[in-house]
Amino acid sequence: MYELTDVFINQFIVFLLVFVRMTSLFIISPVFGRQNMPSYLKIGLAVFSTFIIAPLLVNVSISYTNFIDFSIIIFKELLVGIIIGYVSFVLFSAMFVAGQIIDAQIGFGMVNVLDPQSNIQVPLIGNFLYIFAILVFLLVDGHHVLFSALVKSYNIVPINSFFFTKNLINNIIGIFAETFMIALKIGFPIIGAVLISEAALGILSRTIPQMNVFIVGMPMKIGLGLLTLLLILPGFSNTLDYLFDILYAYISIAIQSMTKG
Repeated sequence: MYELTDVFINQFIVFLLVFVRMTSLFIISPVFGRQNMPSYLKIGLAVFSTFIIAPLLVNVSISYTNFIDFSIIIFKELLVGIIIGYVSFVLFSAMFVAGQIIDAQIGFGMVNVLDPQSNIQVPLIGNFLYIFAILVFLLVDGHHVLFSALVKSYNIVPINSFFFTKNLINNIIGIFAETFMIALKIGFPIIGAVLISEAALGILSRTIPQMNVFIVGMPMKIGLGLLTLLLILPGFSNTLDYLFDILYAYISIAIQSMTKG
């Protein structure tokens, strides 16, 4: 009787810890972490996923001596999901950085919109690129990859085996740096087009001094920037493919970095 009770308690604890890891993915991930996504839907997905994953961990035994040890275990499980969500969110933030660069070049620097996920002002073009990337991410079942990565994380980072390692910190810094590189690659065509237009305006202002460059230049840069964005949008999927490949690779690297081995 006592053995059956111990098994039931252990399985309940395993279920709770799996639920914590699943729920933590919804805190910051680009798809499930948005505040306009209903909370009951997030909790329902976490519970449903936990019912699927927890039975696979029947041989896992959780040992702790007091409430503090158990709280530390919960905190470790929370960090695993948060780090996976953070990796995906940071790389998607490249869209906002690219939008900020583009807006500053074409004259939309003062035009911002409210992002419902973070409750902060984000660039107009950046918000468009971000939403476009999210739609493509869902279209190619990228959200399934996030779930799959979290499930596979139990093979590499079992319950109560998370550690802050030097490789993990270095990889997170590398991911942060990669965000700016991706943003520059996205914004480079528009930056180049606007730079050429400014050089042309400079030549025209010398040739035709009567022309008001400020009146002509602003709408021209906006039109040229939007036209260039429209032209590169069909090929933007190649950039997103590169972004998603980097995302999947860094998620795998981050999970590998969470263990001492």
